[in-house]
Amino acid sequence: MKDLNIQPVLIGGDLNCYSVARAYHEEYGVKSIAIGRYMLGATKDSKIIDFRVDKDINNPETFVKKLIDFAGTDELKSKTLILHGCTDEYAELIIDNREELSKKYITPYINPGLKDRLIEKESFYKICEEFGLDYPKTYIFNKGDRLDKYEFNYPIIVKASDSISFFQNAFEGMNKAYMVNSKEEFEKVIKDCYSHGYEKSMIIQDYIPGDDSHMRVLTCYSDRNGKVTMQCLGHVLLEEHTPKGIGNHAAIITEYAPELYEKYRKFLETINYVGYSNFDLKYDDRDGKYKVFEINLRQGRSNHYVTSSGNNIARNVVEDRVLKKNKTLHVQKEEFYWHVIPNNVVFNFVKNKDYVDKAKKLIAEGKSASAFDYKFDLSGNLKRRFYLFLYGINQNRKYNKYCKKY
Repeated sequence: MKDLNIQPVLIGGDLNCYSVARAYHEEYGVKSIAIGRYMLGATKDSKIIDFRVDKDINNPETFVKKLIDFAGTDELKSKTLILHGCTDEYAELIIDNREELSKKYITPYINPGLKDRLIEKESFYKICEEFGLDYPKTYIFNKGDRLDKYEFNYPIIVKASDSISFFQNAFEGMNKAYMVNSKEEFEKVIKDCYSHGYEKSMIIQDYIPGDDSHMRVLTCYSDRNGKVTMQCLGHVLLEEHTPKGIGNHAAIITEYAPELYEKYRKFLETINYVGYSNFDLKYDDRDGKYKVFEINLRQGRSNHYVTSSGNNIARNVVEDRVLKKNKTLHVQKEEFYWHVIPNNVVFNFVKNKDYVDKAKKLIAEGKSASAFDYKFDLSGNLKRRFYLFLYGINQNRKYNKYCKKY
């Protein structure tokens, strides 16, 4: 660590941020600096994070100046700074200003031009067509379109093409995605979404049958030369089910899918992608295909499933960008169970009990990890322990409210 003299600077404060900080601490013993608009329980009172509150950090007009000035302080000017955005919004701000920020920070991200092709779902699906990536049957709805021109087979999924802009125009009762079962529901959802400032297109998709266990998450790391050096596929057992959290992964078992790995490796290398990419997919029993919903231009919120299964996300960046190593491709093959919710919630709310049995087997074999259960951080840290105690109670309450027990 003394030889590397690295300092991670993380923008955000949620589970994503905590997991990145944990990866750096586990691998290099370094305490990360995190900057966010307000304290969140995921990173509060942590011994591995020096959290700084800046209520205006997401302001595009001052974002770069603040980070450049911060890098020049006596505290940091002698260190090798590595910058990570831990939400879509912050990742976009870093990408849009990568050239300027790279003067002071290591910024393992793509260029703005490629971002513009990938970030909105509408344009991303056009690229999927070009590269043969399977995705759900999709319609694009633009503000002002006639509602009666669409003839869907319900149920359908409705979501914003630009999720950042959508959440910047929040309203009471908004959801990350909507399952719509009738024309009347569709009309109401469209009216609600366009009545609060959101102007971009909406994505209407064929609903792929199947519970949470049909979901997959693929995380890849592409080095500075655009070569994919790490791939880790997660088979989701359970997602969050609160209206704003739906789709967030809560329990995962890693799995090996060589054809899927190869398809996405070729895609990333052809477009000369660099840094972390994170894909949300769902397995469609009707045709046996994995269908992609979106790409996140950063490490995913559940990135600790990658680290805990043996693919430390901090190590990938440091060996590539600091040590300049040229690594060969490593793909995750062995099964490993990861969760961010109490095990009893997983055991009670996962529908397919074969997956529950597999999770229990991996626990017994010592092949499991919990996102927040970091001994170093919990040792002697009563505030942190109390937070996790309350967190566990709250997760039980949420699943009992929003999810069916099996």
